[in-house]
Amino acid sequence: MPPQDAYLESQVLTADPMELVRLLYRGAGDAVRSAGAHLAAGRIAERSRQISKAHAILSQLSCSLDHARGGALSRSLAELYDYMQRRLLEANLRQTAEPLSEVESLLATLLEGWDQIRTAPEHAAPQGNPRRPAGADPSPAYGGYPAVFAPGASAEYRSQSWSL
Repeated sequence: MPPQDAYLESQVLTADPMELVRLLYRGAGDAVRSAGAHLAAGRIAERSRQISKAHAILSQLSCSLDHARGGALSRSLAELYDYMQRRLLEANLRQTAEPLSEVESLLATLLEGWDQIRTAPEHAAPQGNPRRPAGADPSPAYGGYPAVFAPGASAEYRSQSWSL
């Protein structure tokens, strides 16, 4: 196993659920960026492989959402993931870069937002956020931020092979 793959495997195996979602957003973004480079170079098989990888990551994220606890936020994320998956399929079918650029931008925005949530002092405290948003789960899984991913989703992430 190349050192880079071993490092990523170590990150995934030791990550908490918040970090796993971050790694998946980053991985999907990297795959979309790579697909764009392969598209520009005319490498059809590689482009398709990277689009499939990004699509699979978005599928896993979507399946891991907890709509009962995540409410409107989890439903909005599901719709966004579905939209991005459709745009990836369009990019692959039409062999065009515009949908890839759009999905890459959306993933970058999600990653940026996730990083802000993860590092926000009011959300990082283990005892939770006393100023919890209205309707938030009273025992959130992510230090004050309402859980949108199902319990046990991190185990499913760890069992996937993302090196498609």
